[in-house]
Amino acid sequence: QLQFVESGGGLVQPGGSLRLSCAAAGSIFRIYAMGWYRQAPGKQRELVAAVTGGGAANYADSVKGRFTISRDNAKNMVYLNMTSLKPEDTALYYCNVLTGGLGSRPSDYWGQGTQVTVSS
Repeated sequence: QLQFVESGGGLVQPGGSLRLSCAAAGSIFRIYAMGWYRQAPGKQRELVAAVTGGGAANYADSVKGRFTISRDNAKNMVYLNMTSLKPEDTALYYCNVLTGGLGSRPSDYWGQGTQVTVSS
């Protein structure tokens, strides 16, 4: 059964940094790509970053050069290191497995997310 627990969000000033963590339950974690998604009120959910089981990463254009996704397969953990944060990064952030690799749909299982607010 898939289960995700996100943590690490908070209130930060523009230009600040946060590191988000995702604990993923599952015995086959290592073979799936994982992604970080975000959704702001009134806006569509978007894929921010994804990482394959082997560690190859893709990013949305809006966060390239600022965010870094990584994973620790031994610990069933996925991370999102966010730097140079902007107000438009404000959103509820979720992690999820990509069911068919990079570019595929996320699973139907979502955690509670972690809130990131970037404001002065």
